[in-house]
Amino acid sequence: MSESIPNLTTIHSGVPARLSNEALAAKERTYSLRTLPTSVPRQSQLRLPPGVTRDVFDKAIDELKKVLGKAGVELNDKPLVDGWYMEHPNTHDAYHIVDQEEMVCSAIVYPSSTTEVQSIVRWANEFKIPIYPVSMGRNLGYGGASPRVPGSVVIDLGRKMNQVLKIDGENASCMVEPGVSYFKLYDEIQKGGFKLWIDTPDLGGGSVLGNAIDRGVGYTPYGDHFANHCGMEIVLPDGSLLRTGMGALSGKDGADNPTWESFQHAYGPAIDGIFSQSNFGIVTKMGFWLMPETGHQSYMITFPREDDFEQIVEIIRPLAQKRILGNIPQLRHAIQELAVTGKPRTTWYNGSGHFPRDVIREGVKQLPVGDVSWVFYGTQYGDTASISSQLALIKSAFAAIRGSKFLLPSDLPPDHYIHSRVQVCSGVPVLRELDWLNWKPNAAHLFFSPIVPTRGSSARVIHDIIKRLHAKYGFDVFPTLCVAGREMHYIANIVYDRSSEDEKRRARELMREMIDEAAKEGFGEYRTHLLFADQVAGTYNWGDGALRKFNEAIKDALDPNGILAPGRNGIWPRGYRGKGWELVGEKAKGCAKARM
Repeated sequence: MSESIPNLTTIHSGVPARLSNEALAAKERTYSLRTLPTSVPRQSQLRLPPGVTRDVFDKAIDELKKVLGKAGVELNDKPLVDGWYMEHPNTHDAYHIVDQEEMVCSAIVYPSSTTEVQSIVRWANEFKIPIYPVSMGRNLGYGGASPRVPGSVVIDLGRKMNQVLKIDGENASCMVEPGVSYFKLYDEIQKGGFKLWIDTPDLGGGSVLGNAIDRGVGYTPYGDHFANHCGMEIVLPDGSLLRTGMGALSGKDGADNPTWESFQHAYGPAIDGIFSQSNFGIVTKMGFWLMPETGHQSYMITFPREDDFEQIVEIIRPLAQKRILGNIPQLRHAIQELAVTGKPRTTWYNGSGHFPRDVIREGVKQLPVGDVSWVFYGTQYGDTASISSQLALIKSAFAAIRGSKFLLPSDLPPDHYIHSRVQVCSGVPVLRELDWLNWKPNAAHLFFSPIVPTRGSSARVIHDIIKRLHAKYGFDVFPTLCVAGREMHYIANIVYDRSSEDEKRRARELMREMIDEAAKEGFGEYRTHLLFADQVAGTYNWGDGALRKFNEAIKDALDPNGILAPGRNGIWPRGYRGKGWELVGEKAKGCAKARM
């Protein structure tokens, strides 16, 4: 194992200096549990795009090299290396849930400008080769950098397009390219001395732009990342260029509009949303609102009984609706307290099947939180008086649950997970969330993320479905509920050993059954792994699939050749629809065209 970690000063995807030691320790822990070799011999040296011969492909690649240079085009014919979070591949899915070689591209290209992205798109139309853009490829748990159609050409936007183009301290806004990570944006704000926060997800190595267009979330009052974007520059599937919002109006003497990052809409229909979770264009620039620095106080509340679950949700709802809660809080099961210690599952339990509740209880008894079942993590914002009055209301509300305990970070040791939450909830990107990946050897994960009403009864229904099916397929349940005033994201994290074909099969079957059972209750996923995109898209079936038909009409109008990320988020162009590409069940994986 390498003794160094890529540094943010030398590579766009690197780790900041402040986290170098922590990153190295995280890598060492992960690699100490690995039994897989770094790589294995490939069965096929190059996966060609569908319907394209090697001669045509070679000719097309030669033409593309004339535009991007030889260094701008790389064939995917080398050994596949999974790496780890800070050294992830752009050739395939590092957390492969099917065979490693089934989710591969034919080549990777590295544009350095919007103009070069336009040239790549025109090239794809000329040769009828599917392209698959990624910002940084760190969408791990959802498919990473792997294309939905094997043999597509991946456009790695972040390698050369990774600049923070603008930070406006007075306007509290910024404009970034696809390769800007949360780590980089945070560092640039600190270097500039701006009294501004970013909103970061649990891990800070992902793309700010990429996370937003996939509708990812964070934990400050600016936690809805797409809702807090303002203005985009987009290359359309024919190679033409579009700016949304006020960017559609040129500024004085042809400059960028001075309110591009200030007002989200232009005149006429608001179109930004169709470029999120879609394959209608390639976003090359994106503006964001930043949060002015403020006072903050993180805290946790523990609850002793499993059956407290519904009452907790009922108490959260009015607090959130009245905006007494300062952020979107997390409600986590006690098993998470074990996982975030970074210790493997075998520290507490060597048995097969799911982790027994009595073993969880005995484990958490040895931790600072003691014998608990649920843990609530929250943060309040503002001046001291405001925070004090908010916390008084919150304490009073949760006191209705017998045995609940309120704790501040100062009540817990320095290595407790709450201190990571303090940083994340005040806009400081971290790496701590990697620790639960040490739960299993060769650990990888999938997210099941349905949207559920903020009602105790609804929370119980989805929780019972997930618990029952996890037990059926032999997986531990890691529930995290991000609870807002009217809906909650129930995020179940399936951790599996990617060296085990049996575990990967069971994880796939678990996902498919959870998707179907949740949909029957009216609970749909807000985001999913690309392997399950067709199935999830199919659950949104009101009006004989009106939403899907609408998306397909837009796709066919904008991308008649079907070259841009076919199948992403379950949106297929006309040339692929009904021809065996859709994956709607485990049996579909055997179809030659649908193989990932």
